[in-house]
Order: sequence, then C-alpha cells, then structure tokens
Amino acid sequence: MVLSAFVYHFPEGAMTRTLQQKEQDLRLRLRQCDGLLVAFSGGLDSTLLAAVAHAELGERMLAVTALSPVYPEHEQREAAAWAAQTGIPYATVVSNELEVPGYAENPPNRCYLCKGELFTLLKTMAAERGLNAVADGTNADDAADYRPGRQAACELGIISPLLDAGLGKSDIRALSRALGLPTADKPAFACLASRFPYGSLITEDKLKAVGAVENVLRTLGFRQFRARHHGDTVRIEVAPDELPHLIDPAIRAQTLAAAHGAGFTYVAADLDGYRTGSLNAGLE
Repeated sequence: MVLSAFVYHFPEGAMTRTLQQKEQDLRLRLRQCDGLLVAFSGGLDSTLLAAVAHAELGERMLAVTALSPVYPEHEQREAAAWAAQTGIPYATVVSNELEVPGYAENPPNRCYLCKGELFTLLKTMAAERGLNAVADGTNADDAADYRPGRQAACELGIISPLLDAGLGKSDIRALSRALGLPTADKPAFACLASRFPYGSLITEDKLKAVGAVENVLRTLGFRQFRARHHGDTVRIEVAPDELPHLIDPAIRAQTLAAAHGAGFTYVAADLDGYRTGSLNAGLE
C-alpha cells in the first residue's frame, strides 16, 4: 500500500535558529493573532502553546479540550486542572470520532478523519467567540512521521505556531522548563485509537479495555507505555529501560490481572520496547 503524506516546508532558516530566536518568533506569531483558540490536550506541546499564547494575548485566547472516548480521561482531567490552576481561559467541546463515517474501520488516514471532525468543531467554537484563528500543537519533529492529520489542519486553515517557528521536542521541553510548566518532562501520549492496527475495528468497549490496562501501568510507575490491541491479545510496550520492571513478579502479576480483567486472553510484552508510531511499521 502506497500512501501520500503531507509534506511541510519550514520557513527559511527555521531549523537553524537558536532556541531564543525560535521563542521570539513564536511569540511574534501569536501576538499577530486577533484572538486565538488553542486545541489543548494537556500534553507537552499544547501546554507550552497555551501558556505562551495566554502570556501574549491574555483574555483574547481560549484553550479548548475535546471530550471523547478516544482521549484518556486522566489527560482530560489534568488539562482542566492545569487551566484552573493558572487561570487560563478554558472550555471543553464534546466530540465523538466513532460517529464519523469510516473512522471506526480504522483506515490508514484515520487521523485525517479525526482531525477533520475536531478542527471543524473548534473553528465553529472560535467563530462563535470572536476568535479569528485556531492553533494546534504540531511541532517540527512531527513533520518526520506519517501524520495525515496535518492535511486536515491545512485544509481547514488551522495554524501550527510551534511548527512554523521550527520548535522541536527538545526545544519545547527546554522552554517548558524555563517557564516552570509541569509538562516539561511529560512523556508523549497519543489518542487511544493509535493502539489499534490499521484495518481493525475500533469500538468504545475496546478503547475502554486498552485505557484500563494503561491506567494500571501508570499506577505501577511506568512513564512511557502503550497497550496495543490485537484482538484477544494485548501487546504491552514500555520504554526499554523499564522492561526489567515489567517482568518483576509483583508487577507482572498486577499487569496480568489488569489485562485479563479488561477482557484480554493473552498478554504479550514487546521486547523492542516503546517507540513512536510502531503501528505505522506496516505502511509504505
């Protein structure tokens, strides 16, 4: 299967600027917005974007978190808690990607369908509030992976200030530390739909199953992990340096109990460990 991927072209010199120059560029881009709605998941990228947007725009910005079965509940709670603590203008919007035609069948362009739904909702919300732009947290490193959601963003006029300023993950972590943001060392965390091989049906029950396993992995102290859904088997990925922790007898027993309790017959530990986009491996 050959897939066409959206290719992003960075502004000239964006990748060779110093971190200070990139930050100044980001702030300038945000100041030029006459009102901005930030798609806010509570993760590393969108938290930095929301914090800087609020610093530059004040009440002329709004951070919005989507409430959906494909997004882990703990992420939604953390996003709301941080917004309340900082006083950033905040709202939520209900989305249900499972109702988008074709989404539940989990095609390779699933993220295109998802982002099309979400960004359309956010654009409507922005217009109702008099905000003339919607921004997402896409960063410079995202341009190197298969990201069909980028196409939806571009088609709908969503801006990506972190990407345009040439800010990659290491830059974003450094700026987040400098600003004292609690997400500076937060691991990457994609939506739960990314736990399913392309072509396998996504249902709300299956989303809850992988979510339940991952909740237990989190309470057991793992930092970077995924519970991949393969029918009656759950394939657990943890960071390579955390693999010894996973096979500790007590941890193993609790992980097995969680997986079987979520309805899985078999439990597999991936010896390759966690890696971003592991389910893209079968795509050309």
